[in-house]
Amino acid sequence: MLKAISTKQVKLGMHIHALKGAWVTHPFWKTKFVLDSLDDLHKLQSCGVKEVVIDVTKGLDVEQVAAEHQNDQPQAREAQTKSEPLNSNDVVEEKRISVAEESAKASRVINASKKAVASMFKDVRMGKAVDTKELDSLVSDISSSISRNESALISLARLKTKDDYTYMHSVAVCGLMVALARQLALSEKKVKQAGLAGLLHDIGKAGIPNEVLNKPSALTDAEFDLVKQHPQRGKDILLAAEVKDAATLDVCLHHHEKIDGSGYPHGLKGDAISLFAKMGAVCDVYDAVTSNRPYKAGWDPAVSLQRMAQWEGHFDDVVFKAFVKSLGIYPVGSTVKLKSGRLAVVIDQSQASLLTPMVKVFFSTKAKSRIPIQIIDFSKPNERDAIVGYEDPAEWGVENVDEVWSNFEIW
Repeated sequence: MLKAISTKQVKLGMHIHALKGAWVTHPFWKTKFVLDSLDDLHKLQSCGVKEVVIDVTKGLDVEQVAAEHQNDQPQAREAQTKSEPLNSNDVVEEKRISVAEESAKASRVINASKKAVASMFKDVRMGKAVDTKELDSLVSDISSSISRNESALISLARLKTKDDYTYMHSVAVCGLMVALARQLALSEKKVKQAGLAGLLHDIGKAGIPNEVLNKPSALTDAEFDLVKQHPQRGKDILLAAEVKDAATLDVCLHHHEKIDGSGYPHGLKGDAISLFAKMGAVCDVYDAVTSNRPYKAGWDPAVSLQRMAQWEGHFDDVVFKAFVKSLGIYPVGSTVKLKSGRLAVVIDQSQASLLTPMVKVFFSTKAKSRIPIQIIDFSKPNERDAIVGYEDPAEWGVENVDEVWSNFEIW
């Protein structure tokens, strides 16, 4: 039996059937689950959702909780707290700082990771076995950066050149996988697995000629068939290097599968695709479409999410929604239009709401020209202007928007 109750009445042991509110307003990637975590209970009661629907046939009812007084007893609360594990397997996340504060550290991590990936690709092309010994520490460094600020490393890694795309793409997907795994509330062990899988997912491209990978025009059918071999080549390379992590091997082989079965190499469909591979598919595509490539300019981050959401049958719906939450409705680097008619670029996320980021105003659509930069934090009260939606800067002839948000001196 289903019953609607106030969020304040929710207790541990209840089965949450639905959350009454838009999915962007709450922190959960799933909506049907038994509430067995104090951390999740606190998140639910502080996220702004006023009501939930519980299924009393699968969990506790309000009357049962009141009768048993389980959560009113000091001893029970103490025991519950002691037995409740942290989502991160007892790893405490680092204090969150701003994108600007994290940018220097993130840049160092990106450069070190890019060099390691480039070295791996070079070894493969020379016929050497891949040495993955230093990758665990790189993934840990990337994970730490994401903990301090989920946007800094991901946004900076998007600013790649056409020449270093292949290497930087691996670093970017690693960061995206870590952020997504955290949004999905996976254990810290699985977060690290997701990061390693992202770092190695495209290693098979080391076996594809650069003139094909970096071709500035459309690929021929034969060239595309060659590129489509990189998942299997990648898995073979990892097996030869004695990489045994199942998630890494699976993401390498299946990150181009699609939910409707139209992907490759095996045409897997729906739940035949693992969670890690579903994650890899979203992260791989997002970084690809937002990056400058030899044959096209990258799309605006927010525009990319909007377009990806319209691709029916491509991504798992639950994973994609969690991915959007991990980046923010308006990711850093996105161009938005304000109620005042000005354009702004997102420079940081708000912890209060996905809909109230910090932005740099830089362009007037009325005057059709750049204007002095102004910083607005929409999470602060009494702000008169407001975001009305995404905006493609190309439609206004605006170029080099990335230079606006990534100039950390003007913050």
